[in-house]
Amino acid sequence: MNPDLVDQMSSQLGPNGLPYMLPIHPNLVHLTLGLFIVAISFDIVGALFPLEKRVFKFLAVPASRSNFFDVGWFNIVAAAVVTFPTVAAGFYEILLAQPANDTVSAWGLHSLETMIWHGVGGVVLLALITGMAIWRGFQRYVWRKDRAREVQWSYLLTGLGVFVIMFAHGTLGAHLGGEFGIHISADRLLRAGEDLSVLNVLLPRVF
Repeated sequence: MNPDLVDQMSSQLGPNGLPYMLPIHPNLVHLTLGLFIVAISFDIVGALFPLEKRVFKFLAVPASRSNFFDVGWFNIVAAAVVTFPTVAAGFYEILLAQPANDTVSAWGLHSLETMIWHGVGGVVLLALITGMAIWRGFQRYVWRKDRAREVQWSYLLTGLGVFVIMFAHGTLGAHLGGEFGIHISADRLLRAGEDLSVLNVLLPRVF
């Protein structure tokens, strides 16, 4: 890439190393995770509904089995849709990252290795979540449309397995922000030896 173009782009970046105030990827990640976790959790509740029915009745909670499966279905679809801009924003922000090279994470990885593994994990999760949504759709509308239990046990077990991958992937992302300071305004300013009071002007006030 042309060095002049790189310098020109760098001059347009904010204190967090991005052309906008707040990173997009971390916010979309939490939305994706939340949607997926809710989807699998509600499907598990729906699958175990015969065992829980008395509990709902005792608590006077008006719940039907199909309602839980509806929540599971719509949330997995939403998770699959949101995953695409989540991964796209992640790769864009990785390309603009300027991590410190003198730090090693708690997992013994350097910044570049962590970014690579996090990027690979993002693509893997994109494929898994999309595949889970397609799988869920076939169960809902084809394979099990006339059955009381709308989801297969293998689907739920796979979802729990994806939880484990999400945990590892999320930990790598936390290392990028917490240990390497990627796109963290305060970390970048400290490394540059600048006054943190500038953040009061540069960043929007939340409260």
